[in-house]
Amino acid sequence: MRIGFEIQADSRDDQGKGASRRLRRRGKIPAIIYGGKLAPRQIVLDHQNLMTMIDNEKLYSSILRIKVGSESQEAIIKDVQMHPAKNAIVHIDLQRVQADEKIRIHLPIHFHGAAASPGVKTEGGVVSHRISDIEVVCLPKDLPEFLELDLSQMKLNETKFLADIPLPAGVVIPQLQQGRNIAVVSVHAPRAAEPEPTAEAAATEGAVAGAAATAAPAAGEAAKAEAAPAKKEGGGKK
Repeated sequence: MRIGFEIQADSRDDQGKGASRRLRRRGKIPAIIYGGKLAPRQIVLDHQNLMTMIDNEKLYSSILRIKVGSESQEAIIKDVQMHPAKNAIVHIDLQRVQADEKIRIHLPIHFHGAAASPGVKTEGGVVSHRISDIEVVCLPKDLPEFLELDLSQMKLNETKFLADIPLPAGVVIPQLQQGRNIAVVSVHAPRAAEPEPTAEAAATEGAVAGAAATAAPAAGEAAKAEAAPAKKEGGGKK
């Protein structure tokens, strides 16, 4: 199987929130590796080392070799928990990989040829990406780094769907097997921007608004006058 990254780890014996906070203060990341035929195992990763990789999309679509002392285990990342306010990793979940067991993993979709497509180049359309990655199922030996979709022949108002993505041998998309052939990318006409009002139009709008504001109090006073009861004349007794 293709190994994308090798990561050094340490065993972890103490557990709980307090132990995790102490690890983070020391620049370490609590993590767990599970799956396969072995029990889940708590491990510790180096925060600075992981931060150099965290923005690399290959990290999430590759098989990692996790080394704990003299032992090593292949795994994939299943979840990365980030701190809500700081650029820091809080926890990582890893799933063991067995050569004879299929894995479920999200792969990025790489788009190419959009600028040369008729819909963009000659018809003035713009490209909208509906999704940027998709979950696949395959054996570890068949895992590609990414999926690729060619847009060079797309025309205006055309859409490509999951079924249009070429798949390597041994790779399947579960959503297609479930009958969900969702849209991936489309070319459509750009939205027309509303024209900026001219100085004359702005002045006219201002005059109308001013007249309306002036007329409103006058109308209110007239309404009050009509609603007031009439005074009797000559109120003296006979």
